[in-house]
Amino acid sequence: MGVQPAVEELTESPVAAGPVSRPPRRRRRRRGLRIAVAMAVLAAGTLAAVDWYGLRTDGGGGTAAASQLPPATAKVIRQTLKDTQSEDGDLGYGTTTSAACRLAGTLTAVPASGDTVTRGKALYAVDGRPVTLMYGSMPAYRPLSTGDEGQDVRQLERNLRALGYTGFTADDTYTVATASAVKDWQEDLGLDETGVVELGRVVFAPGAVRVDSLDAAKGDALAPGAKVLEYTGTAKAVTAELDTADQQLAKRGAEVGIELPDGSTVKGTITGVSTVIVPASGDQDAQTEVEVVIALKDERARKAATAYDQAAVHVVFTSGIRENVLTVPVAALLALAEGGYGVEVVQGSASTYVPVTTGLFADGRVEISGGGTAIAEGTKVGIPK
Repeated sequence: MGVQPAVEELTESPVAAGPVSRPPRRRRRRRGLRIAVAMAVLAAGTLAAVDWYGLRTDGGGGTAAASQLPPATAKVIRQTLKDTQSEDGDLGYGTTTSAACRLAGTLTAVPASGDTVTRGKALYAVDGRPVTLMYGSMPAYRPLSTGDEGQDVRQLERNLRALGYTGFTADDTYTVATASAVKDWQEDLGLDETGVVELGRVVFAPGAVRVDSLDAAKGDALAPGAKVLEYTGTAKAVTAELDTADQQLAKRGAEVGIELPDGSTVKGTITGVSTVIVPASGDQDAQTEVEVVIALKDERARKAATAYDQAAVHVVFTSGIRENVLTVPVAALLALAEGGYGVEVVQGSASTYVPVTTGLFADGRVEISGGGTAIAEGTKVGIPK
């Protein structure tokens, strides 16, 4: 006997650095899931398959007569098949960072929520003296003085140079020349000219910051470790939370789609991935999620985002991709009596059932291989009722 279709067809159905603590927040409802394949048997599809099986010619080796041809056909095409998964996201300014005071005293000046602070400017003030923002990836963890060496020294010296102070070499060593430049900087800020940068006088951030919220008010007494404010970067960004089961979607540097509230889609690039712990809230247990930070990829995306201060968006991740493969509509697949799947290849007034191997499913199409010379780009395959 030739290859025979069984009494079912295939249809699509949906399937479903260390941890950082985060405050409770609303549980996100997933908007869409990637398309996968289930062995669902629809009544209409079953009837169509049974009908073909009953009308097949006895001696044709899997060939059907003209009167038994499928009601519709589609061509095998060669394409790049991309499987996607959509998740809820928030358009804003990215993740927030806490600025904790390292000095004891009274909070005498604080910016307003939404203010932007740049290099060399005061982030806040304690006892009338500014705590200054400088740029860098390493947080301040010690006072700096003559003889100290390390990356934090180089980071400080580069900032002093960017602010216009000279007479020293921007390297890993805090020299007498560095101390002289620090004294000039202290004089300009109205600080005691000691040549020593006390711990807590400088806050380092990757770049300019936007004040997101305040944790303390002017006049509050501060102890070392007290939170003063929360800040973000100044560039628009999208954050999304994924279940840990979907963490393979979050690859740093990967491109994603961002669906804006007006229905338009712009491109983004994943710039940060971290594990966060959402504390228990009400009747919900604590949960571990993967937080993804996405930068807007190009000028078009950044311009489109300026229409929103904050907004709910959808982030479209690529969960699978197959390049330059042969595909057919999922509806063309048949479950074969002898196991596996096949398609009905239509040639003129006759057709033949050809077994195939399936690959990626996406956008209503499926990757196929096998079939020998019977299947190539442009081959017609049957689409049952």
